[in-house]
Amino acid sequence: MADVAKDLTAGTIGGAAQLVVGHPFDTIKVKLQSQPAPLPGQPPKYAGAMDAVKQTISAEGPRGLYKGMGAPLATVAAFNAVLFTVRGQMESLLRSEPGAPLSVNQQVVCGAGAGVAVSFLACPTELIKCRLQAQSALAGSGSSSTAVKYSGPMDVAKHVMRSEGGLRGLYKGLVPTLGREVPGNAVMFGVYEAIKQFIAGGADTSSLGRGSLMAAGGLAGAAFWAFVYPTDVIKSVLQVDDHRNPKFSGSIDAFRKISSSEGVKGLYRGFGPAMARSVPANAACFLAYEMTRASLG
Repeated sequence: MADVAKDLTAGTIGGAAQLVVGHPFDTIKVKLQSQPAPLPGQPPKYAGAMDAVKQTISAEGPRGLYKGMGAPLATVAAFNAVLFTVRGQMESLLRSEPGAPLSVNQQVVCGAGAGVAVSFLACPTELIKCRLQAQSALAGSGSSSTAVKYSGPMDVAKHVMRSEGGLRGLYKGLVPTLGREVPGNAVMFGVYEAIKQFIAGGADTSSLGRGSLMAAGGLAGAAFWAFVYPTDVIKSVLQVDDHRNPKFSGSIDAFRKISSSEGVKGLYRGFGPAMARSVPANAACFLAYEMTRASLG
């Protein structure tokens, strides 16, 4: 139980650091992902990431870059506590003896298991976040869903529970969320361990400094998004889709329609901001986690 409490605490602090550093990048990513396809001969609402930043600040001020932060901030403790605690418990199960370092392959297994657990927390949280972040991008698209103007995270949750099938509505997009979190965390924790062992020159990574931990964490986060990004696009478009007049019947249908209308490029909308976010945000997360965990003994 002592190890569980330490992982809970360290995971919470790591997640808070990740959120503060990375949320503005995430807002731009979701805006680019969820903007409606332009009419023939018309330009898209946002020409790119920097244009989305300029339009957001112009229309909503700097606070617009932190729109939707309330939902993940309210659940960041639970999300990262589960992620790092499940990973820690799986590490204990896979160790040959207490304190023994794990191989990269074993960390991949631990990451996948943690990804399953966090998916059930991530799905409703991200649905709320995406609805808030995408409001301005969807404005004027002609979808009836744009008539709904949410005042905040609780307003989104109440509206979804009332009009979209209760609790089931909050879990719209669960399949692509699992498709992102399970392989994504497997890759992230595997890459994190591999880079640490490479820098340390062996399996014992306990003496690594802050710079090495940040480098490993940042590159691990980049690996996460590089590996699963199209799944995240599908998740986002499903979660902001109008439930009364849906464009997509499910994950496969979304994949086919996006690929057909926009090609492979459509599956990588917002990739730049996602990658720009992943390195500093995950560097902050892993550093905060490792430093907090070490200070707790």
